[in-house]
Amino acid sequence: MQFLLIAGAVILFAGFLILSFYLEAKRRKELLAWAQSKGLVFSAGKNYGMETRFPELSALRQGENRYACNVMEGDWAGRPVTAFDYHYETHSHDSKGRRQTHHYNFSTVVIGSRLPLKQLFIRPEGLFDKVAEFFGIDDIDFESAEFSRKFYVKAKDRKWAYDVIHTRTMEFLLGSPRFTIQFIPMAVAAWRASTFSVRDFEAAAEVIRGILDRLPDYLVKQLKEGF
Repeated sequence: MQFLLIAGAVILFAGFLILSFYLEAKRRKELLAWAQSKGLVFSAGKNYGMETRFPELSALRQGENRYACNVMEGDWAGRPVTAFDYHYETHSHDSKGRRQTHHYNFSTVVIGSRLPLKQLFIRPEGLFDKVAEFFGIDDIDFESAEFSRKFYVKAKDRKWAYDVIHTRTMEFLLGSPRFTIQFIPMAVAAWRASTFSVRDFEAAAEVIRGILDRLPDYLVKQLKEGF
């Protein structure tokens, strides 16, 4: 009986591995086809230089053994785009002191800006944000109560946040798929804590483009003049 249980467990584990490899290969094929349809260059292999290219991007500074893969690069509506999956790992110890490794994978889209940008962080508001607000740790609130309720926004310069997230941009974000969005000096990134489907990659790129295309004229003029 014990032998049968062990054999069954081995078969289940082998089946899980085969299914995982199949699904990953299928997804990689879909990403390649999508990248080619958009005129993007696709590279499936591990890329250890992404955190160096985007050092201000907080999502790329977690854990150890960090690398990108399934990297897609090119042009998106006149702006440079880099889209990729990202891996990192953390370690813990169980009750017997044995070291355990935890693997995390998520996807990110980064679109370059023709203009210098200031730090800005936007993400869907969660339960812990509401708890923090109760204790006086607050984010930036906006005229739209619905937007303030649904999004957590942080910026060192509050005026910059209000300039970027005006009424039209709030309406756009409320009607768009949700991502964590970060402005870094010459680019905007969007990600979630999971890997993207082809549709998600395209949606993330379009959300970033929508925000940049909605920057008001007076702000664009200030950016061109270097503030």
